[in-house]
Amino acid sequence: MGADLSTARHVGFPGHDGRSWWRDAVVYEIYPRSFADADGNGIGDLAGITGRLQHVADLGADAVWLTPFQSSPQADHGYDVSDYCDVDPLFGTLDDATALLGRAHELGLRVLIDLVANHCSDQHPLFRAALAAGPGSSQRARFHFRPGRGLDGSEPPNDWPSVFGGPAWTRITEPDGSPGEWYLHLYAPQQPDWNWRDPRTAELFEGVLRFWFDRGVDGLRIDVAHGFHKAAGLPDLGHLLAGYRPMQLRTIVHAADQEDTHDVFRAWRRIADSYDPPRVLVGEVNLPAERQWRYTRPDELHQAFAFDLVAAAWDAPTWMRSIHGLLAGRDAGGAPPTWVVENHDVVRTPTRYGAGPRGAARARAALLAVLFLPGAAYLYQGQELGLPEVDVPEQWRQDPAYARSGRSRDGARVPLPWTADPGRSHGFSSAAVEPWLPMPPDWGRYSVGSQRQDPGSMLTLTRHALHLRRRSLRAGAVLADDRVEVSCDDAVLTAHYPSGLLLVMNMGDSPVALPIGDVLLASAGIEDGVLAPDAAVWMTTAA
Repeated sequence: MGADLSTARHVGFPGHDGRSWWRDAVVYEIYPRSFADADGNGIGDLAGITGRLQHVADLGADAVWLTPFQSSPQADHGYDVSDYCDVDPLFGTLDDATALLGRAHELGLRVLIDLVANHCSDQHPLFRAALAAGPGSSQRARFHFRPGRGLDGSEPPNDWPSVFGGPAWTRITEPDGSPGEWYLHLYAPQQPDWNWRDPRTAELFEGVLRFWFDRGVDGLRIDVAHGFHKAAGLPDLGHLLAGYRPMQLRTIVHAADQEDTHDVFRAWRRIADSYDPPRVLVGEVNLPAERQWRYTRPDELHQAFAFDLVAAAWDAPTWMRSIHGLLAGRDAGGAPPTWVVENHDVVRTPTRYGAGPRGAARARAALLAVLFLPGAAYLYQGQELGLPEVDVPEQWRQDPAYARSGRSRDGARVPLPWTADPGRSHGFSSAAVEPWLPMPPDWGRYSVGSQRQDPGSMLTLTRHALHLRRRSLRAGAVLADDRVEVSCDDAVLTAHYPSGLLLVMNMGDSPVALPIGDVLLASAGIEDGVLAPDAAVWMTTAA
């Protein structure tokens, strides 16, 4: 099992006592399948991550978040868990996880791991037992089994759709071979939802928390955190179906944001706080800011992901409103915002913001914006390389959402290019094998090796920004300042701290004159004090 890392010493976090590092941290998201492949099978693994963590430390990040690597049939690439306390052989072993934690802590990186507690795999032993036990059994009470509607029970128990598209119910065949009950799955049919009104569910997951916290994991990113409890009786949506959108759980209103869920997080917070140093809970709470803050009250989650900027168009007033909303949530709930524009579920920013040179320029500017704002920032692997979205050939697409809704997330999950080598995997794999998703022919030009010595590259910009953030914004407690002023003038967004630090982001089509001051960092060249369209700058002005 390896050494016990639960009391490992953490280093490299100036300005923090080790207990509140998360408040203004930069967290780097790692999608294990696509980060680095050490065993040469074309799929990333934990040993590959361990071998490449120096890259993350060199960027200046404070922590990594790993998407699921626990045991799973991989119907949704790990978000269908069959054993919460083991590592899937595809990614390695528990010893590999221990080695990864040790290396991360040596480098001064905290480690957050994904916890998928809304649903499990249909291969989880408890779900298999529920199928075998039959209607009315205590085993089925762990999930949401219901008889169908209609004379022969052939219609789903209610009208809820799946987030991935199609119905949220699947009918089973009973042990005697007859058509049977239906079970709820808000995502793919291979992902049955746990029944959080059964007290055994809470007991199960409290044990899972302690298992990983005891092994030295610094915190959890909680998948679908606002969806654990469903409305009592599972009522029809009826006319509320008109607001449904695929890939948005919040639009299935009876399946999200139920009051009982807050009791879960209060219990988890007590567990997290019982460790020294306390472990951190970060929730995927995809709700409007005016509802999201309720999950980060002092006795619940430490942070919640902010999705507002992920969904925001390239428009200064829209960004300003989103930022104001998240800052208002901070004031109400006490938790700092999390700023993010990319993750493994959305189109990459160089493509989302317009593709081509203009999209790339906007992605550089957006990076500076999220790293400047007060609170924590989350970067997705490859964002520091300016990777665009890949149009993955249809025959290679593996995302279960694609078959049900026509929306594929595979384009943001293509493996990272580490070298410019024109071989099959650009340094991603230790062997000459095809990666699990194909890399475009020109992928090498985005590689770490190609960008490392280029002063104008996205990688260089990211490194400069993260180190400047730590030296100038964190060390001076600027990011904890409650008085940041965010405004826009037509197409120009500005954020101004009382210390005199200023962000200017030109989201329009015309150059704009900068105020008098010293430029600290810019996403594009500045000539005669003028900021080009689709560019951002950090600068100092008179306080």
